[in-house]
This record gives sequence, structure tokens and C-alpha cells, in this order.
Amino acid sequence: MANLPGVLALPRMLRHFATTGEGLPEDGAVELDAPDDALHAVLSAARSGTWEPAATLLAETRSAGDWYRRGRFSAGLAELALHHHGWLDDWNRARPGDPDLALVLAELEIDRAWQIRTAARARHVSQEQFQAFRTVLSDATPVLRTAADLNPGDPVPWRILIGHAMGLGAPREVFDEYLARGRDGDPHDLGLHTRAVQYLAQKWYGSHAEMFDFAESAAAAAPKGSLLRGLPLQAVTEYALEHDAGIGRGPVAWSRIEAVVEAGLELSAAYGPGDRQAAGFRNHLALALIRCERHHEALEVLRLIGTDARTFPWAYLGDAREVFLLLRKGTRVQVSRSTPYFGGAVPSSVAEAPSGTSAPGTAVTAPAAMALAVVGAPMREVREAVLITGTTVRLAPAPRGSTLVETAPSADPPARRKGTRRTLLGEGDLPRLARAFSRGETWPVLVVAREGADYTLRLYRDGRELTAHTWWTDPAEMPTQEEAAKRATALAASYGIADHRPLTAALRGVGAPLQHVGETFAMLKLPPLPAGFGRRPEPLADVPGAQVVARRSLFGAIKETLAPDDSAHRGGELPPLS
Repeated sequence: MANLPGVLALPRMLRHFATTGEGLPEDGAVELDAPDDALHAVLSAARSGTWEPAATLLAETRSAGDWYRRGRFSAGLAELALHHHGWLDDWNRARPGDPDLALVLAELEIDRAWQIRTAARARHVSQEQFQAFRTVLSDATPVLRTAADLNPGDPVPWRILIGHAMGLGAPREVFDEYLARGRDGDPHDLGLHTRAVQYLAQKWYGSHAEMFDFAESAAAAAPKGSLLRGLPLQAVTEYALEHDAGIGRGPVAWSRIEAVVEAGLELSAAYGPGDRQAAGFRNHLALALIRCERHHEALEVLRLIGTDARTFPWAYLGDAREVFLLLRKGTRVQVSRSTPYFGGAVPSSVAEAPSGTSAPGTAVTAPAAMALAVVGAPMREVREAVLITGTTVRLAPAPRGSTLVETAPSADPPARRKGTRRTLLGEGDLPRLARAFSRGETWPVLVVAREGADYTLRLYRDGRELTAHTWWTDPAEMPTQEEAAKRATALAASYGIADHRPLTAALRGVGAPLQHVGETFAMLKLPPLPAGFGRRPEPLADVPGAQVVARRSLFGAIKETLAPDDSAHRGGELPPLS
């Protein structure tokens, strides 16, 4: 009976997983940075060429001193103007010198610079792009200064100027001046202080200690219930990019991280479910709870967020909406696995979470996988791509610059094999992992897997399954000529094979499935299957040059992916400017 928890892990998940979805919107309903009703109407009018509603809306925020909404509105309008600018040109002709127009123009200049630089990691940005990026930022200085001059008492232009200073690497005294001027307008403006936290992050121009001190001091000085009270959660997000703080490592004490999370939960309780303004800090809170493996509380915060996912913090981990949905699903899996099978029920609120469920260590034993992936890229590129999966895999070099990949649970330390926690980025099976690590890449990934006595091929590119085929031992399951030709055409196109007809014949083969797999590999000019494939797990262990990429936490993977060699200048990646 000692192994009963591990044995029941999957049944628990199957029993309780559906219940964990109660109170959560469907994936399709989740929107990223969805505008509120007022901004939505203004954006629709601008797309049709009408600028007056935008001018009216921003003028109202200026008169009311509603700096939070003013900052979001100006950023949203500038983003639209990147691609639909006729309405902004008309506004400029009709009202030159309009302070609200000046604010949008300032945001737009920063967005234009980012469009040149792109959001790619620094090593993927050419020197020409960096030079053009800095040139556009330098040329934008008068526009930004005009926005500040025309909007006295408005902190939003100073938030934009801090981002401008970061991109140009301006001296510290410039940051101090911009922050002070912004605080003169509003000492508790969230947008201004968020940008300051980014500036003070160690990867830019400060240190972990300075960043946390600043965030905690600003939060403590803010009125009770103020959105600024959630600022330290953003410091935790920035810190976690460099340190796996959730397991107590790193220079910032775990007790300090824990105190920030507790304060975030208290702040969240002051806002109602689905509150649009609270969604900003709640997204950071959800990520912090997930990292701390407090899954029941994370699920409750995700319920409170509802459909309102935000670009940050999730964009730090990849495609923001996709990461949000993936981690939300992973949280549901963790909650369902930790709920007792007999007499247990999934809590519907934080208050009902069973004691001890927030502690790390839920045991799940991964089955050995009889699957192998052939990736059309060299090992260096593949290694970088698979880091984010958080799963132990083995890579082996193959001819023509390709790489073989398999999951490698035996390479985990014994303690982890006995009670290891599954990654939130997939259930560990190779097809799921291939979908994850091929995202954003141009090379094909072909996964061959043994399923009982049958063998299946799945072809992926950029996270999408392009085709799939199964060789059955039962001749009655043979695909039609049309079905086989369609699959063969997709395979041939991905591997530059001109004539798909031999492939079609191979896909219609019956009996001896492994033999037909080998024939298909040969026709696609792929490396032969390693000895023992289909008969024993981890056949790549005996392949010369094979390397293990060790399982790590999600944040450990991000830390390695964003290693210092990504950048030739301090900061590596520039921060979000909205």
C-alpha cells in the first residue's frame, strides 16, 4: 500500500479534472489585453477613419485625472496606429498641438522603434536592427518631450520617457528625473512605477535588492486597496526570470517572496471576480502561485481573472495567450491529482483548499515512452527549443544536420523518479512535447511512436500537426488510396520529395508495421531508426554523441533560455513598453 498515492495519481486526475474547470471560461473566450467597452468603441471608430471619439475619450481621462485608464487607452490607440494610421493623420491635421494627440504620438514613436528591433532575444537581432532601433528612439526625443510639456501633471508621458531612457541606456540621473516628474503628477501611478521596477531590475540598471525595496516601499505608501499595492508581484516576476525563487534558491529570501504573495492574495480579496483593473496584478499573482506550487490558490485566482489574460507576465515565457492557457490547464491537472480519490472533492475556493496541498511534491511516475522524434535541425538549436518543456530528454546527432529526440526518465535522479512532479508544459509524451518545442520554428519534427503492436507517425511544424498516419497490424484498417496519398503529399512537401507515390504505397503497407516505418524513413531520406527502437525504451542511450537535457522547473528552463550570452549589452531584452 505504500505506493498507493502514485498508483492513484492518474485516476484522481481523471475523476476530478472536469470539476476543476468549474468557474473557468472556455479557452476560446479568453482574450489578451481585451479593451474595455469605451476603448473598444473608440478603436472601432478609428479603424473606420474617425478620430473624434479617441480625442474625446482621452480628453475625459485627462480632465478626470484617470491616469491608469489614460495610459492603457493611449497605448491601445498607438498600437492601432502602427497599422491603421489614417485617422491619426487626420487628427494631427485638425488639431495640431492637442495634448492628447501628443501622448498617442509619443507612444507610437516607441512602438515604431520596437517594430524595428522586434521582441526577439538579443542574439537574434542584428547590429543593423539595434542601430536603427536606437536611431528611431533618439529621433523620438522631441516628440516625447512635447507630450510631457503639453500634459503638465500627467504621469503617463514620464512612464513613456523612462522606457525611452532604458532603450537608449541613459544615465541613472535621467531615470531619477523622469520618475520624480512622474510622481509629481501622481505619486501612486501604477504604469509609472511598473516601468521603474523594470528599470531597477538587475538585468537592466539596478539590482534585485533595489528593485524589491522600491516596489515594497511604493506599495506600502499607496492607499489601501490601490492597484499599486500589487507592484511587488511584478518584482517577483522579474526576479523569477533569473532565479528559481519558488524552491528557495537565489539571493532574495524565500520568506520575502512568500510575504509578497500573501499580500497579493489579500489585495485580490478586495476586488470582485472579473475586475478589469485587478486583472493586471492578478495575472502576476497567478504566475507566482504556480511557481510556488500553491496550485489550489492559483486555480482560484485564475477563476477570478476569468477571460482577462494580460500580455505580461505570460509573454516572458512565450506566446502570452498560449502560455496562459497551458499553465491554467496544468494548474487544473495539479489540483485534480492532489485531491483524494475517495471522499475528496475539488475545492471551489481558496478557503476550502485542503491543508498541505500547497506544499510541493505531488508524486506522479512517468511511463517509459516508446517514441522517437526526428527534428530537421542541429542539436544546438533543438537543445535550446526543448529547454522550455521542463522534461528530461535525450538528443542524438543524426545525418544531414538533423537530431533524434526521446524522453529520458531514467536520466532523472532516483529521488525524482520516485516522486517527480510533471511539467506544466505537457504530460511528457513525445507528441505533446514536439508540439511545444516546435512552436515558432520552421523545421519539421516527425514523431514515430509504438502504440501496442501498431506504429504511428505524426508530422509537426510550428506547433501544428500537419498529418498523422498509423500502420495497423489488422489489414482491415488499411487507409484508402486517397487518404494515404493526402498524408504522403504532406510528408513529401515537408522533406522536399518530388514524387509522393512511393510514399503512398508505403503508407498503405499492412503487416510488419516497423518495416514500413523504416521504408518511409528511407524514402524521406531520414536517418535509420536506432537499434532496439520499438522493443525497449530509450534506444538513443547507446548512440554515440547522445546528450541528456535534464528536467528542470519551468523557471529553471526560462533562466537557461535567457542566459547572459543572449546579449552583448546589459539588459539583454528590452522591457515591454505598454
